[in-house]
Amino acid sequence: MGDWTTKHDDIPGDVAGSVVIEDLSPVGAGGDDSEDVESYEAPITDALGRAVVPEWVADAEPEDLTRCLEAICFSLNRPVTISEAAAILGCGPRAAAAAVDVLAVELREHGVMLQRHHDEFQIVTRPDTAWAVQRALNPERPGRLSRPALETLAIVAYRQPVTRAVIEAIRGVNCEAVLDSLERRGCISELGRQDSPGQPRLFGTTLRFLQMVGIERIEDLPPLPEGVDIPNVTVGTWHDIPETDPDLDISTSDAQPTPTNANPNP
Repeated sequence: MGDWTTKHDDIPGDVAGSVVIEDLSPVGAGGDDSEDVESYEAPITDALGRAVVPEWVADAEPEDLTRCLEAICFSLNRPVTISEAAAILGCGPRAAAAAVDVLAVELREHGVMLQRHHDEFQIVTRPDTAWAVQRALNPERPGRLSRPALETLAIVAYRQPVTRAVIEAIRGVNCEAVLDSLERRGCISELGRQDSPGQPRLFGTTLRFLQMVGIERIEDLPPLPEGVDIPNVTVGTWHDIPETDPDLDISTSDAQPTPTNANPNP
């Protein structure tokens, strides 16, 4: 392949540095070389300037949507809900959920993985690659959790949804301050309210927790060590707190939670 040149070869050297290069083309390259370059067509846009969903999406299999789904996760750099992904892709919630399952399998041999929590998912780096990402990003070292916080977090993780009263009954101490700290750190959140007098808050883990322990789903938690037992607790009827985002306008509301370039060591 020949030397690379621009459209501005006739511009004097003293002003060439201020010229914006419009394109690059290989000089002396044969016509066959152009076939090796993947062609790109700008997306068709609507009256508002938003890209129109391609026609092939209507009949697409889950495997056909995974590349777009991966690109969405990478570009948004935050957790995405199934309904949000469906609205972006222009498909139904079931098709989006199926594509998420396929993408999770496809990423098993990659340096990143797909974390899922309830109806949210995101792409994060795998724990075994964290050392390389940390060296690349050189992030600020986060503070460590105290022993009481770790004990409380373990109870929430293995017995969620769980109330503060149940946690305190298991630990035998007041846990209000510890729960507040874990909630501020984003490790736990309120999942709903127990249907009992006073309607106490029910706590559960978050995507942040999955990042901390390096697993894809809460179901992947390892079994408790031998000799360690956390009593099972019945919380009775409880009410979900609906997840809403006022900035989203999603019509498919009948659908069923470290971004790729984020800190690998939360």
